[in-house]
Amino acid sequence: MFDRPPVGERAVLVHLDLGRSAEPEEREEFRLLALAAGAEIVGELGGARAKPDPRLFIGSGKADELKLLVEVGQAELVIFAHALSPAQERNLERHLQCRVLDRAGLILDIFAQRARSFEGKLQVELAQLSHLSTRLVRGWTHLERQKGGIGLRGPGETQLETDRRLLGKRIATLNKRLERIVGQRAQGRRARDKAELPTLSLVGYTNAGKSTLFNALTQAGVYQADQLFATLDPTLRRLELPGGQAVILADTVGFVSDLPHELVAAFRSTLEETRVADLLLHVIDAAGARRDGCIADVEEVLGEIGAGETPQLQVFNKIDLLADAEPRVERDAAGRVRRVWLSAATGSGLDLLLEAISEHVGAEWLHRRVHLSPAEGRLRAWFFTHAQVLTDRHTDQGGWDLEVRVAPADLERLLSRAPDLAKRLGVPASDMGPQEPPTPVAAGGISAPFPEETPWMVLEEAATAPTSSP
Repeated sequence: MFDRPPVGERAVLVHLDLGRSAEPEEREEFRLLALAAGAEIVGELGGARAKPDPRLFIGSGKADELKLLVEVGQAELVIFAHALSPAQERNLERHLQCRVLDRAGLILDIFAQRARSFEGKLQVELAQLSHLSTRLVRGWTHLERQKGGIGLRGPGETQLETDRRLLGKRIATLNKRLERIVGQRAQGRRARDKAELPTLSLVGYTNAGKSTLFNALTQAGVYQADQLFATLDPTLRRLELPGGQAVILADTVGFVSDLPHELVAAFRSTLEETRVADLLLHVIDAAGARRDGCIADVEEVLGEIGAGETPQLQVFNKIDLLADAEPRVERDAAGRVRRVWLSAATGSGLDLLLEAISEHVGAEWLHRRVHLSPAEGRLRAWFFTHAQVLTDRHTDQGGWDLEVRVAPADLERLLSRAPDLAKRLGVPASDMGPQEPPTPVAAGGISAPFPEETPWMVLEEAATAPTSSP
């Protein structure tokens, strides 16, 4: 038994090659994780094993070598770049006489430091308690079993059972609070669905530049820094696209390889914004040495949370760090945009991204030509407010010829306010949904049916040539 120090910033890092040689980028990422947690690295230990040692993970010889490193560097903490079992952590702590932390515990500590919102703190605490529940006995090594003799019977099991019961109650309380937050988020999503605004979610490996891109697009001012897990709490902002269409853009937590399952489970309400998004913007560090590996890690997490089938647009960021790289758009064989290369830091290529987003979210929009009479100025204003007006020409009779792209939902709402127009267009009443009661006309849009004597507009396919009269 040993007394654990209350704090432990001086750390020795352990990274073994298990069955294969680790890439230098993997080791560097592990060092960055330790630095992000605030550790002062005083030593590093490497090595290779075919498989972990069941008792000490690294074997007895390496454990002695590690103990010497701890003593020389006066380390208070040893951090492993691997997942350790509770028994291995306990055995290593006894042997090294200092605290031992595995990769999952390190990431949980970083999340605990970075969480700012009430929801984020609850999620991190839940993840930490879930991780701790399997390692509870480690803190009570002097009471972990009943001992014989007067005064030594029973307190070990009693203390552990009490701790487990308190831990279980706290986890249940956190789950109930998070369930209420899930309901609040669902209510917010229903409000956005009612407004018919598509939702886009930024996803990607940590430190790929998601928050920088989010700020460049929305001027939200969220915290951004060149460090792992700089931001955790989700942020949503309205984004205006070219042509006037609006979408909701969500900035979410970054992913990392071997993301602890406790975090994925605890952050389910945050990751729900990604699962229900209409389009994922997968931000990729174009200059990263492990670019392909990071893409695979993100795809794995997306599949785990149920977002693997969501439409995705890859955004290769940080091209300013590449030699002779220019902003560009890459399309597939069908002509659809699949990749956009840009730099969020310099703003180069942001216009290409906005156009690509407009193309994706507007793929199902209806393309029509609209012929309006001089008396239909309110209809013209409605299209400028709710649709994309591609061309606007005056006719000899004082009316207008418009070429527009309009969302089916917006057109449906217009037709529900003007049932006679639906009949003239041959739209079945059953396809229009519930009709809204007439309301007073509001400036800047149509909020009531037009009078019967008003000449109705005629919608034609965009392929039809416009005429000079309505």
